[in-house]
Amino acid sequence: MILTAHQPVYLPWLGLFHKIALSDTFVSFNQVQYLPKDWNNRNKIKTSNGSTWLTVPVLTSGHREKPISEIEINNAVPWRRKHWRSISLTYSNAPYFQTYAPFLEEVYATEWRYLTELNEHMLLWFLETLGIQVQFLKASDLSFEGAKSELVLNMCKELGAETYIFGALGKDYAEVEKFEETGIRVMFQEYQHPIYPQQGADFVSNLSVLDLLFNCGPQALEILMNGQQQKSHEPSLR
Repeated sequence: MILTAHQPVYLPWLGLFHKIALSDTFVSFNQVQYLPKDWNNRNKIKTSNGSTWLTVPVLTSGHREKPISEIEINNAVPWRRKHWRSISLTYSNAPYFQTYAPFLEEVYATEWRYLTELNEHMLLWFLETLGIQVQFLKASDLSFEGAKSELVLNMCKELGAETYIFGALGKDYAEVEKFEETGIRVMFQEYQHPIYPQQGADFVSNLSVLDLLFNCGPQALEILMNGQQQKSHEPSLR
């Protein structure tokens, strides 16, 4: 069984879906600490003036001590109207905007209390829309202990994983030898961002998956997976 995990992020980029598509089981790490100015509550779309941030405002009282699952959205700020307006104005002429607009319009018509609730709801829809079939689990429903590499290893043991896929930054903290001692193979994702048909003259990479869906529709999964690979820490398995 191939396992991977990631904290809940807002309107994720293509690399997350590539990593999930390589796996049999995906765990939403919704019990890790919230990271301000990270991807937990923001991402980018492309406008006529280049890329722009869409940020979900959160209540900041004690947020540095809370897990992501307890972070509440600041609904006193009219962020839903702003985000939907930005998305619809930017992509209304994209080939597949009308295909996916109804779901997004419903999302932004709903008042969400918790950031993770919003992120996980949208992630599940993205996975279904892209055609990625994976077992989806939440860390909050399980009982993993430890931090960083130890946490991942304990998760692998509890779920019976034979292989774990880290993101590229996993090389900074993964204690590979401990995984090897338990017979678990470690892989590190190295994502090469594809170039695809996109509105505007200059291609912009590392945007939300929304950009790919609106521009390429049913071809989105093939495009985001095209020519990609994950690499083992063992050179012979690249």
